[in-house]
Amino acid sequence: MDRLSKTERSLLMSRIRGNGNKTTEADVIKLFRKSGIKGWRRKQIISFSEGLANPCQASDGTIFKPTVHPDFVFPKLKIVLFIDGCFWHGCPKCYRKPKSRGLFWDAKFRRNRERDRFQTVALRRNGWRVIRIWECALKAEIFERLVKQIIPK
Repeated sequence: MDRLSKTERSLLMSRIRGNGNKTTEADVIKLFRKSGIKGWRRKQIISFSEGLANPCQASDGTIFKPTVHPDFVFPKLKIVLFIDGCFWHGCPKCYRKPKSRGLFWDAKFRRNRERDRFQTVALRRNGWRVIRIWECALKAEIFERLVKQIIPK
C-alpha cells in the first residue's frame, strides 16, 4: 500500500529525470575504442526543422520536436547511431509488457516507436545515415562486426 495519494505520487514521479543510459553508452565507447573507430561525438543535438513542412504528431496528438538527441554522431560521415533500449523501444525479442497500467504503457511505447520512425525519416531526408541497434545486440559480438562494416576507420 502506498503511503502517498495518487496525486502526490504522480507529482513526485514527474520530478524524476533520467540522464541517459550511461552503462550502455560506456559499453559502446569501449567497443569503439577496441575497434579503433574514431570521429564520434556524444550529446550532439541535430536540428532538422528546415527540412520539415509540418510538425509531426503521434497518434495520441503529441507533437514531436524537430530536434534529435542521438546516442552517437559521426559528424564528418553524417552518421547517427541510436542504441535503442529493449524495454523503452519495444524490442521484438526482449520486450515484456508491464502487468499494471496496460493502456498507459501501450500508448507510451507506441509513441516512442512513432517518434523513432519520425526521427529516422527526418534525418534521412536531411542527408544523415541512421543506424539503430537494439541494446541486446551489445551483449553479442554481432555489434562489433556490424559497426566495422558500417563505419570506416
